[in-house]
Amino acid sequence: MSHIFVVDDEPAICWGFREFLTDDGHTVSVAASAEEALRLTETILPDVVVLDVRLPGMDGLTAIQHLKLKIGTAPIVVITAFGTLDTAIKALQQGAFDYLTKPFDLDQAAAVVNRALAFAAPRPKLLSPHQDLTGGTAATHSEKGPGRNPLQLVGTSPAMQRVFKQMALVADADMPVLITGESGTGKELIAKLIHQHSQRHDKPFLPVSLPALNTGLIESELFGHVRGAFTGATEDRRGVFEFAESGTLFLDEIADTPLSVQVKLLRALENHEFAPVGDPRPRPTRARILAATNRTFPELIAAGVFREDLYYRLSVFQIHLPPLRERLSDLPALAEYFLTNSRTKFEHEHLTAEFLEALQQRSWAGNVREFRNAMEYATLLARGGPLRREHLPPPLPMPVKTSGSQSQDLGQIAVDAVALWAAAAAEKALGRGTESDLYDQLLQIVEPPLIRAAMTHCQQNRAASAQLLGLHRGTLRQKLKQYEME
Repeated sequence: MSHIFVVDDEPAICWGFREFLTDDGHTVSVAASAEEALRLTETILPDVVVLDVRLPGMDGLTAIQHLKLKIGTAPIVVITAFGTLDTAIKALQQGAFDYLTKPFDLDQAAAVVNRALAFAAPRPKLLSPHQDLTGGTAATHSEKGPGRNPLQLVGTSPAMQRVFKQMALVADADMPVLITGESGTGKELIAKLIHQHSQRHDKPFLPVSLPALNTGLIESELFGHVRGAFTGATEDRRGVFEFAESGTLFLDEIADTPLSVQVKLLRALENHEFAPVGDPRPRPTRARILAATNRTFPELIAAGVFREDLYYRLSVFQIHLPPLRERLSDLPALAEYFLTNSRTKFEHEHLTAEFLEALQQRSWAGNVREFRNAMEYATLLARGGPLRREHLPPPLPMPVKTSGSQSQDLGQIAVDAVALWAAAAAEKALGRGTESDLYDQLLQIVEPPLIRAAMTHCQQNRAASAQLLGLHRGTLRQKLKQYEME
C-alpha cells in the first residue's frame, strides 16, 4: 500500500483524488498549502506527492525544492490550471516527475500517479538540509525568467501540453531533435525556444532553410570551402557549422538535403566534426543540431532519397507539432495573444463570441501562419472596435493537386484525412490511459456521409443504394435507423 500526499487549495480536487486513489488501495493525506504539506512530512513520508502550482503562501514550484529536502526521491506530480512552456520547464527541471493541466479526468491523473509509483526507487534516508538538489539547471532558468523571453508558444490543449512537456525534457539534454509538423505550425519557434531554455542560450542560434540554398553550393554553405576548391572559390569561406560554434544550428526542411550532403551531415552528428569543401582535414564542431520537416520520412527513405541512418541519428528525440485544426480549443488564447501583440494597437478592440465562433468554423490549412495573418486583417478592419465575424478575411482556398487522375487525388485526400484523424485520436486515447473504440468512432464519422451520398445518387431508392454500397438491404435499413437518416 502506498501513501500519497495531495496538496491543493481546492477542496473538490482533494476530495476527488482521495476518493479515487483510496478505491485503488492507496492511503491519501491532503493539504491546502505547501507549508501544511511540509508539516505532514514530520510524521509520515509520502511515496508520491501531487502538488498544485498556485497555492496560498509558498507556490508549488518553490515548494518542490523544500519538499525534496524532506521526502528524498519520492516523485512529485505537478498540477496546474495555467500550463505554459515556462511552467513545464521549471517543474521538470526542478525535479518534478510529471505535470498535469486542469481540467483532467481522474483516470488520467491516476495513471500518472501509478507511473510515478512504478518509477520510484526505494526511498533513502532524509537528505541533508545542505545538499544541493537543483543540479545547477533550475538556477540557470530562473535567472533568465519569463520576462526575458519575448517568444511565446500559446496553447492550453492537451496536444500542446504534450509539446511543452517534450520541450522541457529535451531543452538541456543536448541531443539532436527532429521537429515535425505541417507548414505554418511553428517549427522554427519550437527550435528557438528549445535553444533559449538550454544551457546554450547565450550562444548563437543559426536557422538555415535548406531549400533556400543554392543546390550546387549547399555543401559549401553548410561546411565552408577553402581557396581553389572549385571554380570561383578565390578565398577561404566559413560555413554555418563553423559560424554556429557551440551554439544551436537549426536545419529547416531537412528532408530536402541532397544525398551527397547527407553523408557529411551524418558524420557531423556522429563524430562532431566536418570537413570544408576542398579540405580533407576534419574540423571539430560543438554545435547542437535541431532539424525540422513537413514531410514523411518513411516514404522518403523507401524512395531512396533520404538516408535511413541519418534519419535515425536526427530523430534521437522527436517533437510533433499538431496542426491547428487538431487543437481548436487553443484558438481563443491564440486570438487574444495576437490581438494583444497586434501592430495596430487599438485601445478598445476586443474579441466577440461571434468572432470566436467563426474562428472555430475554419479549417486553417495554413495553420498558425494563416491564423496570425487573419487576426492582423481583422484588427485593421475593426479599427479599434469589437472584432466580429465580418472582419475576417475570406477563407483561403484549399490546395488542389494537379497530377494524376481526380479519383486518385480524392482517394489520397481521404487516406490523408483518416490518417490525421487516427493519429490524433490514438494519441488522445493513449493520453487518457483507458480502453478506446477508435474503430467504432471512425465508422460513425465516415458511414453517414457515405450512405447519404449513395442515397442521393440513387434518388433515395434503398435497394439501389444497398447494391451501390455493397450492403444487404436489411443492413442498410439498420444503419439508416442507427444514424437517424430514415
